[in-house]
Amino acid sequence: MNTTAVHPVDEKLPTGRLAALGLQHVLVMYAGAIAVPLIVGRALKLTPEQVALLISADLFACGLVTLIQSMGMTRWFGIKLPVMMGVTFAAVGPMVAFANAMPGVDGARAIFGAIIGAGLISMVIAPIVSKLLRYFPPVVTGTIIAIIGISLMRVGVGWAMGGPAPLAQSVDVPKLVAMVDGAKAAAAAAAASAALTGASAPAMRLPGPIPMVNNAGYGALDNLAVAGLVLLAILLLVRFTKGFLANISVLLGIVLGCVVAMAMGKMSFDKVGKAHWFDIVTPFAFGPPTFDPLMILTMTLVMIVVMIESTGMFLALSDITGKPIGQPELAAGLRTDGLGTLIGGIFNTFPYTSFSQNVGLVGVTGVRSRWVCVAGGLIMLVLGMLPKMAAFVEAIPQFVLGGAGLVMFGMVAATGIRILSTVDYKHNRNNLYIVALSIGFGLIPLVAPRWTQHMAHGLHPLLESGILLTAVAAVVLNLFFNGTRGDERGAIEAARVAEAH
Repeated sequence: MNTTAVHPVDEKLPTGRLAALGLQHVLVMYAGAIAVPLIVGRALKLTPEQVALLISADLFACGLVTLIQSMGMTRWFGIKLPVMMGVTFAAVGPMVAFANAMPGVDGARAIFGAIIGAGLISMVIAPIVSKLLRYFPPVVTGTIIAIIGISLMRVGVGWAMGGPAPLAQSVDVPKLVAMVDGAKAAAAAAAASAALTGASAPAMRLPGPIPMVNNAGYGALDNLAVAGLVLLAILLLVRFTKGFLANISVLLGIVLGCVVAMAMGKMSFDKVGKAHWFDIVTPFAFGPPTFDPLMILTMTLVMIVVMIESTGMFLALSDITGKPIGQPELAAGLRTDGLGTLIGGIFNTFPYTSFSQNVGLVGVTGVRSRWVCVAGGLIMLVLGMLPKMAAFVEAIPQFVLGGAGLVMFGMVAATGIRILSTVDYKHNRNNLYIVALSIGFGLIPLVAPRWTQHMAHGLHPLLESGILLTAVAAVVLNLFFNGTRGDERGAIEAARVAEAH
């Protein structure tokens, strides 16, 4: 009797079990998947309906790219391992910088154009990037992941407070008008006096700083209480549950926060009721993309960092599943990162990479079949075509997301710190300088947001991303201090550590 052994990665499980395990993967990544469209959509100042469209597009593209990565599409695309694809947090910093410089639909079109350009370039350079792992040892990847989390914490705190820091106060218009009128009267009197004496009239000056008034909704105690409740719920779930429940603790915390917000009358379902039950995600829904070379370069640099992280993740997943992969498979997986990013730009969403949470779930459950992720991809596709689901997500109050954001983004930073703990500082003190300076560069846009005001405007999106500054600084400093000697095993181990977030 001739039987051909099927590797566990290629094993097709019964349909019911596939669906249940696929849903498990979806729930583990769902909170992280919806975070980026919420962050970027609100930074662009889009309407609630447009933000909901971004969420639908994100879920749809997540599913489509996951199918390509897990099933494979010709020998050029797909790592054919159990991989769930989602929007990378690494691109958030540059995209928010783009959004601040050009809000609205025009900004969205420019971002999508940059993503399309970066996706095309990434597909071309994927085979080259697959050989660059040695230039990204743990001292580099750990620093980059840490600064990603640190940068995003600003978003999480802003959600909890009810908006970004500038919303804490607004101009007290009546007082400012009175102040200006008084200054005008004083200037007119001084001018009349100067005319009598033949002296030059003094310029009009305000008698003090612009009067500001506190925003009553910013940092409201009831909103902070809900954010705190969400945070407490997540911590209790992590502490007292294990396995699947612990893995979806953030999602369950958000659900509890929504229930409390509804009970307090702080969550409205008006837009959910008006949304369609089913709709198709269409390409270029915001209009034709615009292409800015500097923005494309910025996103390409981000994609190189993302693909390096994916390389380590794929190699770690190969170890976990026991299925060896070579250079062609690595290149196919990274080429799919580029294709996914291209698809993201076309379908009104963002750059894609493998989600480390789901890689960790493969190790926790011991289920190695890639068809489980295929099932998860199909579920994501369906969710992306349910506008009511996207409208519900968009309706979640910011303060509810705040408690979850502190955990999600803090865990990203903690993962970076965890990777950095594996770095050898005792025998190579130069690694301390790499970490110190790279984090220092990454913090510049956070502590001095207007540090680029005297530089060419076209450079602002590039220089206002702390993540990008850290990535460039870490790679250059590592080459300067450590040269080109690689630490591929260390990079793979760093990827295994990153499964925690």
